[in-house]
Amino acid sequence: WNSLPLGVHLSPGLFVFRRRWKKFLFGQAIAHSISDLSRHVTLQIGSLEDYYHFHHSKTIKRSTFSSRGPHSFLRMDPKVKWLQQQEVKRRVKRHVRSNQQFPSFNDPLWSNMWYMHCGERVRHCRSEMNILSAWQRGYTGKNVVVTILDDGIEKNHPDLIQNYDGRASYDVNGDDDDPTPRYDASNENKHGTRCAGEVAASANNSYCIVGIAYNANIGGIRMLDGDVTDVVEAKSLGIRPEHIDIYSASWGPDDDGKTVDGPGVLAKQAFETGIKKGREGKGSIFVWASGNGGKEGDYCSCDGYTNSIYTISISSATETGKKPWYLEECASTLATTYSSGAFYDRKIVTTDLRHRCTDGHTGTSVSAPMATGILALALEANPSLTWRDVQHLIIKTSRPAHMQTTDWRTNGAGRRVSHLFGFGLKDADALVVEAKKWKTVPSQHVCIGSSDKRHTSIPADQPVQMATKTNACADHADQHVVYLEHVVVRVSILHPYRGDLKINLISPSGTNSQLLGKRLHDNSNEGFKNWEFMTVHCWGETAEGEWTLEIFDSLTRIRNPHLQGKPPVLSADRRHHVLVHVALWESWQEQPGVVTEANNESVDTRKNFIKICN
Repeated sequence: WNSLPLGVHLSPGLFVFRRRWKKFLFGQAIAHSISDLSRHVTLQIGSLEDYYHFHHSKTIKRSTFSSRGPHSFLRMDPKVKWLQQQEVKRRVKRHVRSNQQFPSFNDPLWSNMWYMHCGERVRHCRSEMNILSAWQRGYTGKNVVVTILDDGIEKNHPDLIQNYDGRASYDVNGDDDDPTPRYDASNENKHGTRCAGEVAASANNSYCIVGIAYNANIGGIRMLDGDVTDVVEAKSLGIRPEHIDIYSASWGPDDDGKTVDGPGVLAKQAFETGIKKGREGKGSIFVWASGNGGKEGDYCSCDGYTNSIYTISISSATETGKKPWYLEECASTLATTYSSGAFYDRKIVTTDLRHRCTDGHTGTSVSAPMATGILALALEANPSLTWRDVQHLIIKTSRPAHMQTTDWRTNGAGRRVSHLFGFGLKDADALVVEAKKWKTVPSQHVCIGSSDKRHTSIPADQPVQMATKTNACADHADQHVVYLEHVVVRVSILHPYRGDLKINLISPSGTNSQLLGKRLHDNSNEGFKNWEFMTVHCWGETAEGEWTLEIFDSLTRIRNPHLQGKPPVLSADRRHHVLVHVALWESWQEQPGVVTEANNESVDTRKNFIKICN
């Protein structure tokens, strides 16, 4: 009860024979008279005539009991028809509220987490990843299991210990269950601990930061602190797939602009086993950093991990939405998160070795775990999502907004896509909203186009073009598909200077995917042998029609090193013959919202795939 206000109605019988204006004046006069006698403050209640609000200066402002003080005599006044002591009522704004209130964090570096929220003194800060909005809906990664494939994680770190999951951890390098990093003077093995904090650092524990999925279970696979072999990678990718939901990897082959490398036979099999059997058949989620070789002119299409249909390749943007100096571009990138930029751009705060915190986390190494944390929110919203559902949702909800590049294009399905940023910046709120109502896509259909095996030359002034027509396997009911998802092109090219090659793929809808750009540091004469380039830029387009592959020879190098003492010759033989073997692998949806995939293994290893290559 609030003993302060009194609502009073002066009897209209007093004014029955008077005009309305006299009625008001007379009623007001009586109210003032009562106010003077009882030492109440009086105000008319809005536009209600003859209703007044009295306030006594000596009553208690708030009390659990109604007041029976000096104003009580008003009830006995014959001029007072109605009097009521006012009670404070609860009224709620009718906007949509989450199930839980937004938490107030006491983590000391929370104010530095610009990529989640904006501080008052930040001019260019944007928070379009909408992580806080997803939290307000009640999603914090609870019951989702994430592991970091790296150099180990500090499992007893004060900001990780609460969410640490031993079943999601293993030391592949040491062949034991303890993923604790090996300590040295340079803290070389800090990488995994930093990535883990981004995902699942505890909230409101007065330490370091707040993880994006701060209620998720976090583990670590120590596998980079030793010799990395196909066996090591395969074992790491296959640790407890029935328990682990998301595997996050911020590593790959050298980003030196000249390496072409990817998973070996065993690691490929581990990926395929994961998407078929992981998470009780829904498929393990593999998230990969796109690479830091931008300064070296590298292309992430030469990285077989980010270039795989089974991984979610994540790119980076600076806090102002620009391309970071280290960023690689390729057609396999799915989406983007914020990360570090130049020296004047802020970096990422996270957990660090020896129970410390850091504000110096950088590169696309940041983006994979950041995307992983956001995906953990989506899996909490809908644990039934398959690995293909997740990719669909990323493409549906990521946004090009504020990502600054001139290479944004609209594909034949109306989707904006970029070789730098994929389909745009990840939006956690949109992702959980769509995930909650998502309907699982049907099983895969696979159609593989024809292969073109021939000797040909690549003229200096024009590309070699190879066209492949397809009817989307319309004559095979179990292969017929309509809408594209991934498109994979396998090539074998003999060439004396691999870095001079550029390769484009043009879809029937006219979408041009740059599968490879020239790499100035790549002097290899090995060419490409059964290398698979992948693009997601045709996502949602119709599959039927003519596909065109273009191979350019940029002729930027001396082709005859024996002509010493003479001016440089770009090409000693412009009709240099190369062997080109192209197999167009296309994957389509059997209906809108249904995805299919391509694969490169024999039919007996995949019951859901049919190989029809020549």
